[in-house]
Amino acid sequence: MPRLASLVSTASALALLGSVLFGCATYRQDLERAQKHYEENQYEKALALFRVLEPDIDSLSDAEQAKYAYLRGMTDYRLAGLSLAANVPGGVADPKRGYRDNARHWLAVAAAIEKNTPGGLTGDEKKRLEDALTDLNKDVYGGIESVEDKVDDTKKPEDAAEKKADPGAAAPAPAAAPPK
Repeated sequence: MPRLASLVSTASALALLGSVLFGCATYRQDLERAQKHYEENQYEKALALFRVLEPDIDSLSDAEQAKYAYLRGMTDYRLAGLSLAANVPGGVADPKRGYRDNARHWLAVAAAIEKNTPGGLTGDEKKRLEDALTDLNKDVYGGIESVEDKVDDTKKPEDAAEKKADPGAAAPAPAAAPPK
C-alpha cells in the first residue's frame, strides 16, 4: 500500500509539472500568434490575444515579457494611428487617446525590462520603441524637443542665421566706445 501511495504521489507531481510546462508553452504560443498578427497588420486580432495573455505575463521569461510589452505597445500605437479622433461633444471618450495612453504605458514597460535584462528586443525594435516613445511623450510633456532648443529660440533670428551660415567664424568684435 505505501508503494501505491508513492506511485500516485509521483504521478500527481509529474502531472502538475506537465501542466505547468504545457501552460508556459501555451503562453509562448499565444505570444507568437499575437506577434504574427501584428506583423501581418492585423492589429485588432493581435490586441485581442495580448489582452487574453496579459494576466499571465509573469509566466513568460524576461525576454518574452519585453517582447510582449513592446508588441502590445506598438499594436496600440498602430491602432491609434488608424483610429479617428472622436469629435463628439458630451464626454465621449476619444479612442485614439486611449490607444496612445496604452501604447506609452506598454512601451515604457518594454524599455524598462530591456534596460534591466537586455536581449529581448532587436536593434530595430529598440529604435522603433525609442521613436514611438518620443512621439508619445509629446502628449504628456508637450512639443519641446529639449531645453537647449528652447534656449536657442530666445536668441535673435539673425544671430542664429549667422551662426548657422559660418559656425567657424570668429565672434564679431564689440563696438568701440565713442571718443570723449
